[in-house]
Amino acid sequence: MTPTKADPGLLPQLAPRQGHPRNPGMALDLDWVASVQANTSAIERRCATLGGRRSVKKDFQAAWLLKAISLIDLTTLSGDDTPGRVRRLCAKARQPVRAEILDALGMPGLTVGAVCVYHEMVETAVQALEGSGIPVAAVSTGFPAGLSPYHLRIAEIGESVKAGAQEIDIVISRRHVLTGDWQALYDEMREMRAACGDAHVKAILATGELQTLRNVARASLVCMMAGADFIKTSTGKEAVNATLPVSLTMIRCIRDYQDRTGIKVGYKPAGGISKAKDALLYLALMKDELGDDWLYPDLFRFGASSLLGDIERQLEHHLTGHYSAGHRHAIG
Repeated sequence: MTPTKADPGLLPQLAPRQGHPRNPGMALDLDWVASVQANTSAIERRCATLGGRRSVKKDFQAAWLLKAISLIDLTTLSGDDTPGRVRRLCAKARQPVRAEILDALGMPGLTVGAVCVYHEMVETAVQALEGSGIPVAAVSTGFPAGLSPYHLRIAEIGESVKAGAQEIDIVISRRHVLTGDWQALYDEMREMRAACGDAHVKAILATGELQTLRNVARASLVCMMAGADFIKTSTGKEAVNATLPVSLTMIRCIRDYQDRTGIKVGYKPAGGISKAKDALLYLALMKDELGDDWLYPDLFRFGASSLLGDIERQLEHHLTGHYSAGHRHAIG
């Protein structure tokens, strides 16, 4: 198959756009929280049919995979992270797909949405990404369990912002959700939001530990009331991470919050999304439920470490008709 440029008319819009207002939050409305329910069987049925109803092929698939790349928070959160590994990750963030593939597809200069690291690696990542326009996100507040002393969790946010992180991924205290202490969850989230200052805050719910979709929905709503700019499924360290039913539950809460307040809140599924076909399902769900506004990095991100490699393989197959070995697309 002779490589040809993708039809630009098939490509989702990738150009930067004006940002939307941040979520200022609102007073905690316990009546609204108590009214939130989740029909688990209906949610699961809706998600089970998504793959059969929303399928894209050939040039259209390539276009949506390019869109997915622009939405990735390229992540390394391992105990053996080193400055060298983070610098390699940042180089991959700047050039996420081999230059000849992007040139053939007519998309030179494409980058990922952000790089996500532990606090210790923020300064290294900021230096490695200087001049690229790619923000650095730091996981914080005792990630992943969120059980370190509270004053240290708040201080950790400030240290990451001081080191140059433009986005902070915080973990909530799951016990507040499991005991129904919504006031405590709201107060915690408000203080963490304030500690972030100008840095955008993503609230990680750790949905795999919240037991029910109703708990997921109520926690999502409380975090948005408290001012979260994004709500995020998981740390990637739980036994169960991002799933389509959890995602549908959370993004419908985002839609309800916008209907009530006029404020747009972002969404980030994280953990377990490693295949290009999975990314396409999440993009289809976002477009169906929230519309095109949520197909930009200011309102949607994938938290992923290995997803990019599979997308690159699929794009090479699109151009050449052959699948390459995975090691040809290594990140670090």
